[in-house]
Amino acid sequence: MADVPGVEALVLTDPYCPWSWAAEPQFRRLQVEFGDSLAYTFVVVGLHRQIQAPEAAALALAALDAAAESGMPVDPRVFLRDPPSSTHPAGLAVAAVSEQCDPGPFIRRLREAILLEGRRMDTAPALLDAARETGGLDLDRLRLDFGSNAILERFAADLERGRGVTTPAFAFGGGEPVQGYGPYERLREAALAAGAQPVGDGAPGVEAALRRFRTMATPEVAAVCDLPGPRAPAELWRLALEWRVKPRRAGGGELWEAA
Repeated sequence: MADVPGVEALVLTDPYCPWSWAAEPQFRRLQVEFGDSLAYTFVVVGLHRQIQAPEAAALALAALDAAAESGMPVDPRVFLRDPPSSTHPAGLAVAAVSEQCDPGPFIRRLREAILLEGRRMDTAPALLDAARETGGLDLDRLRLDFGSNAILERFAADLERGRGVTTPAFAFGGGEPVQGYGPYERLREAALAAGAQPVGDGAPGVEAALRRFRTMATPEVAAVCDLPGPRAPAELWRLALEWRVKPRRAGGGELWEAA
C-alpha cells in the first residue's frame, strides 16, 4: 500500500521570535507524538524590516517574558548591545535553504545563535556560518541564492502569507491557525481535528530524544520525554554524571547534547 501523505502543518514563525523559541518544547512534542502523520511547511513572517532602538528594546523584553513563561533559556543582550539591523536577512536565508531541503534544522540553528549565543544573524557571512554549522547544505548554492530574484519573491510571498498573524502559529490541514504561545493541548486538538494520527510509540528516552534533535533545553526534554517537574533535570544530570549526555551553559540554563 502506498504511503499516505501527512496532514499539512503550516508553521508561521520567525527565527527572531522569542515566543516561537518558547514554543519549541510544544513543537518538538508535536513532532514526536504525530511523526510522519504531519508534514511541516515553514513560513517566515518577517518581524521587523528595520530594527531601531524601540524594536530592539521590545524584542529584549519579549525574550525575557517568553523565558519566564516557558522556562526556555535566553540571552536578550544581542538586542541591547549590538542589535541586528533587520530580521529579514534571516528570513531570506530560510527561503534559500528551503530550495534545498527542510529548513527546520536551519531555523533551529538560527534561534540558538540569536537567542542563546548573542550573534547577529543579519549578514550573508553570518548566515552562511549558521548554514555550515547546520550541516548538509550546499553553501556555494546558498551564496548565489541569497540575492536571487526567485528567493526575494518567495520571501515576499511568505511575508504576505503571514501578515497579521501572531507568532508562533500552527495551521493544520488548511484550517484556521492556532496563534500565539499557549499550552500543547491546543496544538494537539487542532492536529487531531485535521485528521492527523498519533504514532503511538510513547515518549522516547532522553538519549534517544537527544540523538534525534541534536540539542535540547531542559523544558524540551521535559515535554518530549514526559518528565514533568524535577524529573527532567534530575535525569539529565544523572546521565551527565555517567558521561552519557553533556550540558552547555546557555542563556541562564543548559543546552544538552548526547555525549
